[in-house]
Amino acid sequence: MRAPVRINLALQGGGAHGAYTWGVLDRLLEEDWIEIAGISGTSAGALNGAALKAGLSAGGRTAARETLEWLWLQIGAVGDMRLAGWMSSALPAAGPLTRMAEGYVALSPVDMMTRLFSPYAYGPLYRNPLERVVRRFRFSEVCAETGPRLFISATNVRTGKIRVFSGGEISTEVILASACLPTLFQAVEFEDPATGESEAFWDGGYSGNPALFPLFDAALPDDVVVVNINPLRRDSVPTSPQDILNRINEISFNSSLLRELRSIAFVKELIAGGRVERGVMKDVLLHMIADDALMNDLSSGTKLVPSPILLHRLKEAGRKAADLFLANHRDDLGRRSTVDLETLL
Repeated sequence: MRAPVRINLALQGGGAHGAYTWGVLDRLLEEDWIEIAGISGTSAGALNGAALKAGLSAGGRTAARETLEWLWLQIGAVGDMRLAGWMSSALPAAGPLTRMAEGYVALSPVDMMTRLFSPYAYGPLYRNPLERVVRRFRFSEVCAETGPRLFISATNVRTGKIRVFSGGEISTEVILASACLPTLFQAVEFEDPATGESEAFWDGGYSGNPALFPLFDAALPDDVVVVNINPLRRDSVPTSPQDILNRINEISFNSSLLRELRSIAFVKELIAGGRVERGVMKDVLLHMIADDALMNDLSSGTKLVPSPILLHRLKEAGRKAADLFLANHRDDLGRRSTVDLETLL
């Protein structure tokens, strides 16, 4: 039996494609020699991270798997996240009309609405479809001192800076802020516990998707396993308006991750060259679980349409990817990096 290994998880956002991360986590939780010490999550990664932390704090691995399943069953019942209450009132037939139109026009009716109208234009009709899900989290467990440390990132609208929330700072509003796409949802405004000032936040993916630096804490292990949803590479050049916008979004949401990976590569070079003494800076052991081939096959629209069939397909893909990672790198965890940063960057 393998000796216990402590790892950190960095969970990327990507809308309904976050069900892939559900599958990865479900498979990792089957390995009792893996101890999850830290979790950094953004957007869908924040939802997954909160469910994972709540379950582990409440009842261990089995409870964590059950809480993750509950979360994605709830998200699967949302339907189309593009059709929040304010939008469905303005466009009653948007669902079937969108499905029909996407095969013939560059932008769906709902996509066109998000470019023409603001979520602030609908006043009391506005509602965030994820709110009813997030409010059902047991925050006494999400914020518990027991279990892994949880970090959730959001983007401060006014400053453009990343804000990482942890411990008792995490709330319904923080998780909704981390997953707040500004063309669909109104900015989430609340009093920042660190400053006492009222602040507005958007999706954390704009500034950290996910944020790795909170996991560099000396009390946390060296291993960081990144669960990547947005493909880093696409071999074909997009030509349609939808594909171009999708690739722009992917590049944007990966840029912060790539910046942090370059920083890790730089520190590792300094340590290897003897210019920084070992122990002064963390020599991160980096790993990545991803399936770019699968994500290249999915359309950008599926990120916002969490159909149960899609979610379970993604879960199974995540489980297979994690199973393959463990088969290839079980003995590397706790010992060496499995990501070739020079090739990746």
